[in-house]
Amino acid sequence: MPTQVQRTGRREITTAGADPCRVLLHNDDVNDMDHVVRALLLVVAGLTPGDAGRIMLEAHREGIALVIVCHRELAELYRDGLRSAGLTATIEAG
Repeated sequence: MPTQVQRTGRREITTAGADPCRVLLHNDDVNDMDHVVRALLLVVAGLTPGDAGRIMLEAHREGIALVIVCHRELAELYRDGLRSAGLTATIEAG
């Protein structure tokens, strides 16, 4: 059975399939806010500018923000793309 994706606000959540992971964005003192928003929009499919702005602000204020929950392979792709843009991103089981 193919993985089903359900939209809940700004995040895609896998509802079937194995090994869901959370992609997390960490605050840093290097990148400006505009760069973070642009990187999120370029890397993470389906985010709107408003979504990206909210994620950026949450990471800035709280130190960490949930970007998306998806299957492991896609989570690794998003994490690596955000890192390539100079951001600090991790994944965790989820």
